[in-house]
Amino acid sequence: MKKKVQKIEATRTIIPTRKRVAAYARVSDGSDLMLHSLAAQVNHYSKFIQNNAEWEFVGVYADADETGTKDTRPEFMRLLADCRAGKIDMVICKAISRFARNTVTLLETVRELKDLGIDIFFEEQNIHSLSSEGELLLSILASYAQEESRSASENVKWRKRNDMKRGKTKPIKIFGYDKVDGKLVINSEQAALVRQMYELYLSGLGTPAIAKWLNGQGIPSPSGNKWASAAIHRMLTNPKMCGDILHQRQFVTDHISKRLIKKRRISPIYILKYTHKDNIGAL
Repeated sequence: MKKKVQKIEATRTIIPTRKRVAAYARVSDGSDLMLHSLAAQVNHYSKFIQNNAEWEFVGVYADADETGTKDTRPEFMRLLADCRAGKIDMVICKAISRFARNTVTLLETVRELKDLGIDIFFEEQNIHSLSSEGELLLSILASYAQEESRSASENVKWRKRNDMKRGKTKPIKIFGYDKVDGKLVINSEQAALVRQMYELYLSGLGTPAIAKWLNGQGIPSPSGNKWASAAIHRMLTNPKMCGDILHQRQFVTDHISKRLIKKRRISPIYILKYTHKDNIGAL
């Protein structure tokens, strides 16, 4: 009987790969209510991604109490690092303003991730960054988001300046005082040391010599470290020591960089006299 040979073609079983999906969430206020909102977002995205059989859950990257205008958000930077490392295929974000309010930052990030083949889906605007119309729409919407940030910044400045005009202030705790019920109250032990610094300065010692003397006596600074000349200079020239509060000594250049510079006649400086009658300078 003649042998019959049958050829069997090799077949490959293709296992479908799931898309690796992460989410990014952010709130710009560190209050309990906002932190609760952030926790709710994390919980929502965790369930939303894990309930999709075609997706593999990577994680939720969440920043609290950050403005969205700078690249110093730790979780945002960790998200970008994981994207660059090839760990993520798609990122979900609630809205463009949650991702970034700076147009330049937004577009640079979107374009970088687009070059890596990573899609960003903005739920509120229903935009996929990898879509053909995505970048044009993002450019327009990001400009609105940046303007919203500028407007919010101007509103905060207006409110604070009005408070200054009316003499309303929120004292910040400084060395020599304790903050009690929103007011500055002398801390006897610290105040005695501050007065001694003034006496040494008036006797002819400079701030470097005063710092050397304090460190030689083993007296710790407020932070528990050694005293520095610059810190002593700031303390001795602080109007709060004699009961006054000076507002707007510094100026924020813009709402994006938030760089502080000293005033150069850009806007009025407000002096609140004797805000705390019991002060170190009066005793």
